Amino acid sequence: MRAAVFSDVHANLPALEAVFESIEAAGVDEIWCLGDVVGYGARPDACARLIEERCAVCLVGNHDLAVLGALDVSTFSDQAAAAVRWTQGEAAAETLDFLRGLEPAETRQGVGMFHASPRDPIWEYVLSLDQAEDALDAQTERIGLIGHSHVALFFMRELQARSHVQGAQAGDGALLSLEDGTWLLNPGSVGQPRDGDARAAWLELDTERWAARYHRVPYDVEAAATAILAAGLPVGLAERLAVGR
Repeated sequence: MRAAVFSDVHANLPALEAVFESIEAAGVDEIWCLGDVVGYGARPDACARLIEERCAVCLVGNHDLAVLGALDVSTFSDQAAAAVRWTQGEAAAETLDFLRGLEPAETRQGVGMFHASPRDPIWEYVLSLDQAEDALDAQTERIGLIGHSHVALFFMRELQARSHVQGAQAGDGALLSLEDGTWLLNPGSVGQPRDGDARAAWLELDTERWAARYHRVPYDVEAAATAILAAGLPVGLAERLAVGR
């Protein structure tokens, strides 16, 4: 089976629409979302509706939980907290109901899915080799999918050398063979990339050939930024989209 995997949409409708168009052209069998449907961006309802309609799996992320009142925003940055409060006042009841029905972790086709990490599906950022080693120790599936960091990357450990973890960021078109070893794959972010590439990100996963390919998709950044400003959200949330940080 071929699955399209994406994460961290953050209510960025132009980016999500561009990713769905790219996914449709690829002709995958299922679509999996790793969470953070809302937060930061200005179109929470439209994004939630599209994801609910098209995704076979959707996880809940920390921003989704904060909007639901399940997480304290005191640990969020000022801009993130402002976006949470704005979304709480603007999101439709149907959007909140959809988010309430989601979990932060799931397993499908023998693949573990976590919004953040196998150790802590809600909060932990996996960005270093040491963090990846601990996450792989906690992971029960051979292949794991993670989001949360907004960085397209991968980590792997050979089964015969459990203490040696390798990893790197993954650029557009990067192709990985997953036939051997244990893996953590992060598709990057749809709505707010932070790896220096402003294009929206998604991952194509083949569970029969055990291969993964990373994709980046251009989208109308100006439209997304304009919507953020028109909504009265912090200016920085609009400005960062063009630089992928």
